[in-house]
Amino acid sequence: MKSKFIQIVFLGLLLLLQMQAMAQSSSFSTYMNPMIPGAHADCTLSRIGKDFYTTGSSFSPTPKIYHSTDLVHWEVIAQPVSAAWSQYGGCWGGHMVFYNNKYWDFFGNMGSMWFTTATQPEGPWSTPVKMKCPVVTGLTGLGVDNSIFIDDNGLWYLLVKNGQENNWILQLGTDGQPQGNILDLRWINPAPTYPFVWAEGPTMWKYKGYFYYTFALSAGGGQKVFRSKQLVADKVAWENLGDFFNEDDPKKSQALFTGPNHCSPVVMLDDSTSWVISHSYMYAYGGEWQGIGRQGLLSRVRYNSAGKPVADYPINEPLTAPVLPSGGIPWLVPHADFFNTTKLNPEWSLLGYAAQLPWSLSARPGWLRLSPINQNNTIIKNDAEHNYALITRLDFAPKASTHEAGIRIMTGLQTLSACLFSTANAAGEPTIKFTFNTTSYEVPNTSGNIVWLKLSRYNHVLSGYYSANGFDWVQVGNTIDVKSMDVEQADANAWTGNYQGLYVKGLVADFDLYVYRDAYSPIMAECPANQWGTTRSVPVSGASVLEQIHTNDWALYAGVEFGDADYPVKAASFEANASSFVSTGVIEVWLDSLQTGRKIAECPISPTGSLSIYKLFTIDIPEVTGNHDVYLKFRVEGTGKPFQFKSFRFLGIRKGTSDFKNIFESGELKVFPNPASNQFTVSSREPFSSVRILCLNGKVAGQFKYPQSVLKSTLTFHPAPGAYLIEITTNKGTRCTKLVVL
Repeated sequence: MKSKFIQIVFLGLLLLLQMQAMAQSSSFSTYMNPMIPGAHADCTLSRIGKDFYTTGSSFSPTPKIYHSTDLVHWEVIAQPVSAAWSQYGGCWGGHMVFYNNKYWDFFGNMGSMWFTTATQPEGPWSTPVKMKCPVVTGLTGLGVDNSIFIDDNGLWYLLVKNGQENNWILQLGTDGQPQGNILDLRWINPAPTYPFVWAEGPTMWKYKGYFYYTFALSAGGGQKVFRSKQLVADKVAWENLGDFFNEDDPKKSQALFTGPNHCSPVVMLDDSTSWVISHSYMYAYGGEWQGIGRQGLLSRVRYNSAGKPVADYPINEPLTAPVLPSGGIPWLVPHADFFNTTKLNPEWSLLGYAAQLPWSLSARPGWLRLSPINQNNTIIKNDAEHNYALITRLDFAPKASTHEAGIRIMTGLQTLSACLFSTANAAGEPTIKFTFNTTSYEVPNTSGNIVWLKLSRYNHVLSGYYSANGFDWVQVGNTIDVKSMDVEQADANAWTGNYQGLYVKGLVADFDLYVYRDAYSPIMAECPANQWGTTRSVPVSGASVLEQIHTNDWALYAGVEFGDADYPVKAASFEANASSFVSTGVIEVWLDSLQTGRKIAECPISPTGSLSIYKLFTIDIPEVTGNHDVYLKFRVEGTGKPFQFKSFRFLGIRKGTSDFKNIFESGELKVFPNPASNQFTVSSREPFSSVRILCLNGKVAGQFKYPQSVLKSTLTFHPAPGAYLIEITTNKGTRCTKLVVL
């Protein structure tokens, strides 16, 4: 009896430990759409064991396979088709499945269906095999916008869409070729009326003995669903259940993403919840962000008492996430790359067919060598967020104005490009240029062949900079408004979405790194990838702030790069640009996750006198390196109005600079008040003969010398708001501490 009691207690403790291990951090228990930002068209979804995979249409760039363990956090793990494949012409409707003990990726290309296979999702993937079209009356081809259905009995099928009228289901053999039953579903969307417009992108799943068949009206919106007890072609056996998404959601009119469609098959989890991925353009804000393409949205699917599936409409607010482990995968945005591997990260794509791949990671280890051997001289990632700072360091020796190497942002159809690059002018002198459409700025390149470039985006406005050391930046001309690249145009740039990346023209160039979101450049608070409780204010002159901030609210900013061991900047403090009427508060700074991540700072926020008056608040942080998702969690004290939040950044110091020794030694040196306005007092235990006021980049902003050494001095100084270093010189050397100017 005692033994049984002990066994029950042990099992209870074990269950409790398992529940704690499975418990989600609050940062993973909710999510905001989109899950996969930028050009994730015609989504498919497969659950294989405890892992999830999605892919879809990719058109010009080489296609990607995404992996997740929780349906919220995704990573690019493979490209099943190489740009060097001689038949490459863009991929439509990709679907990766596991069948007969291997992985298959089916896709459309140049009007035909193909598949590749692999023994693991990461590849290597085989050379594509063309699918054969059965000789059947009315079946004129296999089309391109298709998916795969695997039945409980082990039989599998290709769902075919070939033209406005042609919906078919073809049974496949073990070799992946059509073999067996052929179901003619042309009755779904017959000519000449075409009641369901295109009835395209068909997918299918099974639930409680029913076969569910769904399709999009068009790529612009609308999704319908049918069901049948039997997998047959007979129209009488199929029931039209109507709209698949909850078109009656009262918050539909406020959604950023409207008209979700081209959804994946529905997958069911162990807790019996069902989920689907779909795509949609961002129609809100007058369509000004349609240029970022069709993005991947996650919705829960609920079956009513009659068995009709209804997918949640992707409204613009936090939604309850699937109860699944995150697996340590960060939020999906383009990530930094230091090119220290032997294989190019599959996040990078090429712009279509390239008989010879134009890149090498072995020609100069630790660098990416990019060659202009064909028109596809740009490696790209999706460009779908509104705020970031791209940085690269390149080694390039241009001799003519036709030689270029640098950073490029462009429309999917490559009709418009914003470029920041190293080149030469007509006289052969090295220059840095910043261009978009007919706007062009040019400055002399005084850094030599090795130069740093930074291209910053704040909504539709771009700024270009260059540097000799990656710390002191010089702006190239003025800012440039690229809104025409972000809105929908007559050439349908929303079809594929914008891209960003590295490019060369005329000569070979070596790139040392690629940073997506620089930690030391301002990060706009209005652009979180995920959030809870906070809201984005109504834009004023194109700018918004994060508002309605209350205790336990939080916001996620993904892919923030602090640099590796060789990076020239070291993080020293956190700076927030905030306002508060009468409330006080705290911003907690977490890396990678709330609760389970690493908290590196608590930054106090004090009243600024008005919500329209913003001030800078700083706090020292421990050493941070690498790429992190930064979570900001808020605490608000008092009964007054909550504070508002405009931007933040991490203040860095240049590594190896003697001006920064003893930066945290404040015992020998005090400055008050601190923060200060334009007057403050410096006091020291040791007599000092001079005071220097340094910017964080090491430049001298002010200097005061004394005929005789003093222990205290009151200084009047009129700098720009921000953080500075106060350095005194004594008989024992220098002492340094920080000063914040409001």
